[in-house]
Order: sequence, then C-alpha cells, then structure tokens
Amino acid sequence: MSNFKDLVVWQKARAFIKKMYDMTALFPSSEVYGITSQLRRASISIANNIVEGSTRPSTKEFNRFLDIAFGSAVEVENLLYISFDLSFVDSDQLETCLEDNIELQRMIKGLSKAITTKPT
Repeated sequence: MSNFKDLVVWQKARAFIKKMYDMTALFPSSEVYGITSQLRRASISIANNIVEGSTRPSTKEFNRFLDIAFGSAVEVENLLYISFDLSFVDSDQLETCLEDNIELQRMIKGLSKAITTKPT
C-alpha cells in the first residue's frame, strides 16, 4: 500500500477525531472517564487501524485491520446514540456526527472491497 496519508478514508477519519474531541469537550466532567473517553478512543481506533493495516504486507491482513476500524466506527455510532439519550448532544449534533460516521463506514467497506478485487 502507498502512504496512508494519501488515503481519503484516513483523512476523513482524522477530521472525525477532531469533531469527536470538540464535541466531547462539552460533555459533563463526570463523564471524562466514561463516554467522553470511550468516544475519543473509539474514533482514534478507526484511524489507527486504517494506518496499521495499510502497512501490512498482505491484503488479508489489511482487511483484518479494516474490519477492526469498521467495528470501531460502529462502536462510535452506538456511543453517539447513547450521548443523545443522555442529552449530551442535541438532535442536530447527532445527525451531523452520524452522517460523518456512516460515510466513514462506507469508505472503509469500499476500501476493503477495492483492495480485495484489485488485480495483482
């Protein structure tokens, strides 16, 4: 794989991390070790697994890390709904973040499909 910095999905994941940090900065201080930390770690995990997978020598290994990145994105999706249920985010914030997250999920799956069907 070429440089991970060239991957649009990584670039979007990086921007998403910033969005999660900005959003969670407004969460109650009592959640710093709870949902705040969990959302931040899961969003970072998306980008980290894309990067780590891109350095692996085989498509199979890269796909394994993309699967983990996808799982982290789904975890973030769940945490966003919980944040809404707990009134940490409003419906507009929820919708915007979910749209970004779903786009990331689609891009991860698209990259997985692309590297799997790529001729060798």
